[in-house]
Amino acid sequence: MKVTGLAVWFARAGFALVLVFASAWLPANADQADCPDGGIRFGVEPYEQASAVTPIFEKIGGELSQKMSCPVTVFVASSYNAEIEAMRAGKLEIAEFGPLAYVLAHQIADADAFATYDDAHGNPSTYYASIVTWPGSGITSLRNIAGHSFAFSDPDSASGHLFPAYGLRKAGIDPNRDIKAEYAGSHVGTFEAILNKKVDAGELNSQQIAAATAAGLYDPANFITLWKSQPIPNDPIAVRGDLPEAFKRRLIAGFLSLNFAALSPDEHKHLMSKDATGYVAVPDSNYDVIRDLVKTLGIDLERL
Repeated sequence: MKVTGLAVWFARAGFALVLVFASAWLPANADQADCPDGGIRFGVEPYEQASAVTPIFEKIGGELSQKMSCPVTVFVASSYNAEIEAMRAGKLEIAEFGPLAYVLAHQIADADAFATYDDAHGNPSTYYASIVTWPGSGITSLRNIAGHSFAFSDPDSASGHLFPAYGLRKAGIDPNRDIKAEYAGSHVGTFEAILNKKVDAGELNSQQIAAATAAGLYDPANFITLWKSQPIPNDPIAVRGDLPEAFKRRLIAGFLSLNFAALSPDEHKHLMSKDATGYVAVPDSNYDVIRDLVKTLGIDLERL
């Protein structure tokens, strides 16, 4: 297949491109005139390897296509920043962002949160960040981390950077000067770096713990938890704010009606909320806790 036009743009922007032929996702009675730009482009943050995430969002995109009578194309980002830039350039209609990336996307890319994963009780789900080390590292408290190597996942990640940096600062450790910071690129990367003792300490969020547990890779005996965050609001689904209002309302309603019944048990394990049955509405204000931490840490989001 020859990749041209939009595909080339996404490749240059750092996206792993996931294409599903429109004929497979477009109902026979679809009227593409009702779809701005001829379809819906759905961005997904790289919270896990694309090979694990892709089948999940192909199914979610397929269901959304049926409900919207619009072709849906999924793009899995290679970085948080690439996804933000794609929405800012008008190349995405909707996207799943990490909480910190969403705050920046709302600020510079006209992204508006409208949904997140539900929990076992039908409420917006949450997760937590933690800072861990391994037995024998010589680190017994946060204050002992000074001078040691430390793995963050991505500069634009809430649980993979913002919250651990906050935890370090509260313990009197400057995350910019007092540690040897490394960025593994993903939560999977930090998990593997700590497990294999490539770094002395690092971030490990509850979603990665759940995914590694489900895969039989997590043994709590291999980790010492030094700090755990307050609950963090889960990833929002955001719509691009400059879309036609009628289409935007239809897109939001269609998305909120989706469920995960078509996902296999193994695919379900790779969702950002393992108990989720679908999506639930959330306002932008749910992510004010992230904005407060950004302010506390003095982070200039546009320099990330």
